[in-house]
Amino acid sequence: DVWRTERDFFYDPAMHGVDWEMMRERYGALIDDAVTRWDVNFLIGELIGELNVSHSYRGGGDLEEAPQGSVGLLGVDWERADDQWKIKNIIRPATWEMDVRSPLDRTGIEIDEGDFILAVNGLPLASYPNPWAAFEGLANQTVELTVNSKPTFDGSRSVLVETLGSESRLRYFAWVESNRQKVAEATDGRVGYVFVPDTGIRGQSELVRQFFPQAMTDGLIVDERFNGGGQWPDRFIELLDRHRTGYIHLRSGTDIGLSGASSPGPRVMLVNSWAGSGGDAFPYLFRREGLGPIIGTRTWGGLVGIAGAYGLMDGGIVTLPTLALYTPEGEWMLEGHGLEPDIEVMEDPAGLAKGVDSQLERAIAEVQRLLEADPIPEVIVPEPGDRTAR
Repeated sequence: DVWRTERDFFYDPAMHGVDWEMMRERYGALIDDAVTRWDVNFLIGELIGELNVSHSYRGGGDLEEAPQGSVGLLGVDWERADDQWKIKNIIRPATWEMDVRSPLDRTGIEIDEGDFILAVNGLPLASYPNPWAAFEGLANQTVELTVNSKPTFDGSRSVLVETLGSESRLRYFAWVESNRQKVAEATDGRVGYVFVPDTGIRGQSELVRQFFPQAMTDGLIVDERFNGGGQWPDRFIELLDRHRTGYIHLRSGTDIGLSGASSPGPRVMLVNSWAGSGGDAFPYLFRREGLGPIIGTRTWGGLVGIAGAYGLMDGGIVTLPTLALYTPEGEWMLEGHGLEPDIEVMEDPAGLAKGVDSQLERAIAEVQRLLEADPIPEVIVPEPGDRTAR
């Protein structure tokens, strides 16, 4: 079924030059040796991998899987101290993000960084090898925490909180806000920072939500590292490439630029190898429109796309790369290679784990250099003049 659908719907009828009939015989001969559905998925992956194309995925089906449980989370970093578990940090997102908060960061919850969590639902937390073990099966549930500012039960108090099922979104926004603050502090507030997680609905929403409050800054860093793709990002470029066509003068307050929000100064973009699909297209358009230098590492290189997934009879899926993008100059667009940055800065996972982001630091230095090399001209407000009747 997979072989047939790829044959009938793959964007290139010549199947990238692969002898597709031979592939049917080669991998079909192995299917009788498959013991589990996991084995079948492995063979399907090897089959479609022969096409050497992006967006070739398979998964699901009648799989045997171990039971999965949930773990309640508090949105904190833990620390072992005095044979007890202590709250090292409460993870806090940007002040403008209202949808997700640590359970300990809510109104009326009097728990601070440095406090000890001594028990969960009456069970001593110190007896567990790690703090998460005490929260097994307690995701999105109300739990009773025994809390104290010292590592003893004397004088402790009970606090009721509702746990999280995931900290991903919370930590994501905390990371974005931390980067924004680093940029603002390093540039005395002259440069804005926007993170674009994908080119789908979420990415569009995040771009708009982060861009407009910072649009009056003198420069902008657009971070699309780890961009998961989605749609063709022409709307993103249109927003970033707006020019000021005039100003509104006010008697009180700051004058306002026309043509909506727009940053008048230099823009730079951050990319890495985890940015792909729409995450390839975004920097491609950024460069094509001449918006500014691109910093980081080469992107993924996946612009043969899909329009969904084909369902198999047992609930499994396989993707069908049915569309390939090419440039107005008649060249395939980045497929299999990705976009090379203008300024290469390798990723440093060890540094990132310690809060040091060499790619972001290089972007800050570059936008500062561009601001110094080509200062933003001062806008002169004309005098209203004397309009008395003559």
